[in-house]
Amino acid sequence: MFLGQYRHSLDDKNRLTIPSRFRELLSDGAYVTRGFDRNLMVLTTSAFQKMYDHLNSMNVADQNSRQVRRMILGNAYHLEVDKSGRILISQNLREFINLKAEAVLVGQGDYFEVWAPDLWQKQEKLLDDTDANAQRYSTLNVATR
Repeated sequence: MFLGQYRHSLDDKNRLTIPSRFRELLSDGAYVTRGFDRNLMVLTTSAFQKMYDHLNSMNVADQNSRQVRRMILGNAYHLEVDKSGRILISQNLREFINLKAEAVLVGQGDYFEVWAPDLWQKQEKLLDDTDANAQRYSTLNVATR
């Protein structure tokens, strides 16, 4: 599972070092695409395949289905993790999240997110609002059993 938060710098060739704990999960390669919150999602090959299969089962006559397919598949790229544990993120995806010299990687279980530090800081402020969280998440079932 992808868990935790990590800060890593991009090198001069715009390669991002992946935390060693994440690398073993990406041994078969990975896919990167746009996330829903001005971030990127990096998925294992099997997780991306499941998402791909689900997107392909959606009705293309439905406008929302076409739009989510365009957002995810139209911005998806296959990634190879090099021997130093780095991935290359395409320019259009770096521009989408305004990624410059540093990135925050946030584990999400089956995938991890890549954030520009300033956007992640805004996201953390939202997550730190306990009163809003109680209201926001009251209808979600997050039980452990």
